Amino acid sequence: MNAYLDEVALYLFNEGKSAYAYRALGCHSVCTEDGYDAFRFAVWAPNARAVSVVGSFNGWNPEADPMEPCGTTGVWQACIGIAHIGDTYKYAIQTKEGRLIYKADPFAFYSQNRPETASIVWDIGGYEWRDTAHMEARGQYDPHQSPMSIYEVHLGSWRAGLDYEALAFELVNYLVDMGYTHVELMPLCEYPLDDSWGYQITGYYSITARYGTPQQFKALVDACHRAGIGVILDWVPAHFTRDAHGLRRFDGTALYEHPDPRRGEQPQWGTMLFNLERSEVQSFLISNAVFFLKEYHIDALRVDAVSCMLYLDYGRDGDYLPNRFGGNENLAAVDFFTRLSKAVHRECPGALLIAEESTAFPHVSAPVEEGGLGFDFKWNMGWMNDTLSYCKLDSLFRRYHHDKLTFSMCYAFSEHYILPFSHDEVVHMKNSLIGRLPGTYDEMFQQLRLLYMYQYAHPGKKLLFMGGEFGQFAEWDFRASLDWHLLDYPRHAAIREFVKALNRFYRNSPALYARDDGWEGFEWRSVDDSAHSVIAFSRFGPEGELLCCFNFTPVAHRPYSVRLPFAATLTRVMSSLEQPSPGVLSTVPEESGEYRAEIPLGPYEAVYYRLTRRDAAE
Repeated sequence: MNAYLDEVALYLFNEGKSAYAYRALGCHSVCTEDGYDAFRFAVWAPNARAVSVVGSFNGWNPEADPMEPCGTTGVWQACIGIAHIGDTYKYAIQTKEGRLIYKADPFAFYSQNRPETASIVWDIGGYEWRDTAHMEARGQYDPHQSPMSIYEVHLGSWRAGLDYEALAFELVNYLVDMGYTHVELMPLCEYPLDDSWGYQITGYYSITARYGTPQQFKALVDACHRAGIGVILDWVPAHFTRDAHGLRRFDGTALYEHPDPRRGEQPQWGTMLFNLERSEVQSFLISNAVFFLKEYHIDALRVDAVSCMLYLDYGRDGDYLPNRFGGNENLAAVDFFTRLSKAVHRECPGALLIAEESTAFPHVSAPVEEGGLGFDFKWNMGWMNDTLSYCKLDSLFRRYHHDKLTFSMCYAFSEHYILPFSHDEVVHMKNSLIGRLPGTYDEMFQQLRLLYMYQYAHPGKKLLFMGGEFGQFAEWDFRASLDWHLLDYPRHAAIREFVKALNRFYRNSPALYARDDGWEGFEWRSVDDSAHSVIAFSRFGPEGELLCCFNFTPVAHRPYSVRLPFAATLTRVMSSLEQPSPGVLSTVPEESGEYRAEIPLGPYEAVYYRLTRRDAAE
């Protein structure tokens, strides 16, 4: 790499058009004009009076290695021959007022583990990837017509004490055994406070050192890919931590954040909001997305807190600075998301963007060229909230809230949806999934099976947070491992085997995933039977029709009548009961010309039937 920064790269960075700013800024191994190996350091600090590199290689002396400004770009650079891989460093920045502040490198590829705060000289190359087949296939498949069953994981508490190398064996084997298609990793950019779960970041280009090195994390991703598992990374472009060594007032001024606290601070979380009106900030974030998709072979980014970015009044109780038209929409965020989508889909074919967005903002997952934000999927928070609100009710009262089961189909095809039971639903006194469910011990497990079969049958891709697959009763605690000892109890072991079977059935049933985005893949069979708290619908795929029935009460219906417009043989292919009723039945003709299927529906039972159409005379 050249010792001097490329002028075009700096121009693109300043203009907000760079997808590869990390190749210019930060710390890079270079060869000087004299033929000596050195490290080039480059940092954006346009309002600084002076900048120098301080580190373990120069005794942290701010006068030892001063940096030079690169014209009017706001970028400073220096080449240092005595720095080596593993050395720690920071930037000593003299503010306009003459104050000296010490900052970690925003583009550092590796950083110290907490409580230390320095950046580390590192080369993220040198890893020999073995996932060529996966990466080539990624650019060819249609995610909207493919199965997607996501296991959401917090690496530090899945099994406490494991590093990236151990996870590459234990976690990957678990994912394969359970039949998941993807793993979603909670944020892994370097962060100082464990309690933030990774959502308050200081090192956007640094994989957290809590579990190992960048190369060891690459090995984890590689192992996932070679096992057929896609990797989704939780990404946080909305806000950042206030820690002194981080991005806040980076050169003594509001640089990465907006200078007006009504746009620069997030009062609910006590964090700083990125100033997306600034072109260099857009370059920083867009390059960060491309960085993980390119350098770490991440398959998708789940973009956190999209609503916070889209609305200027988000969490502000009316105290906000309107846009130039007097509205609450963050126009710069809309521009950012469209630029992000274009860059990601141009530079990383097959990579996906997933929005965690909880409002009715339109066309989040529509292509940019059709007026959308350009995400590939959006979390269906409405479905999740309605479903959990319904299921926590005593079965006696569910009949009065039947709309919570049916309303989601009024908007199910307005976006490309993922149905999430995420970490956010099992913390902060919300209870675990199984802990929400009323009834006896056995009834809670029956209803958990029912809930999962409903999730897998409903249009949309699937996501489940770790621990939910074996019915963990306790809320998630990031400080400790999951309650794996529960698998010593038959009920918990059985629910995990059930989720495993459900994943395998889902992956082998195109009716449950190939037509998730339109009415050609869905038809109600029983929508308004609130008196019995039963719903039934059909899912359609290239291989035929799947009838899905759900009884949300402990009252058995033997039979429960479902009307069909044709004669058919019904073969039960999956049930939530451990001992379901016999599995093959035929429709009965009615005077209306329709046909009636008499389905034995047990207490809290969900059941799938494969339908085979037959001649009415048979």
